[in-house]
Amino acid sequence: MHPVSWMNQAKMQNSLVAVWRQEATAWLVGYYLLMPDHLHLFCAPRDLRFGIDAWIKFWKGQFSRRHLNEPWEFQRRGFHHRLRDAEEYHERWTYVRENPLRKGLVQHPDEWPYQGMVHELRW
Repeated sequence: MHPVSWMNQAKMQNSLVAVWRQEATAWLVGYYLLMPDHLHLFCAPRDLRFGIDAWIKFWKGQFSRRHLNEPWEFQRRGFHHRLRDAEEYHERWTYVRENPLRKGLVQHPDEWPYQGMVHELRW
């Protein structure tokens, strides 16, 4: 598998969801979507002692420990954006959800198998 397209596979998805549910619990992951070369996720703090950058570093490390024999490697830094209200959340969610459609990977956003929700986040 080409290193650029390592994220969109069930093994990756299942492992990430397990890490977010069982180990990286300082933040709650809501909706997520895995693309071939990047991921999107919506999250909210559960424990305010942990900033988002520390949390991201932690779950990436936990994931990597589960896959020591895989050539997979995350970007060093992620990009995150604070959503200020329900309208902005909906706009971002729609944009993320339509990402596979814009890339020509599916005909409808619901067809993309590498998406889901770990925790329900509410406004």
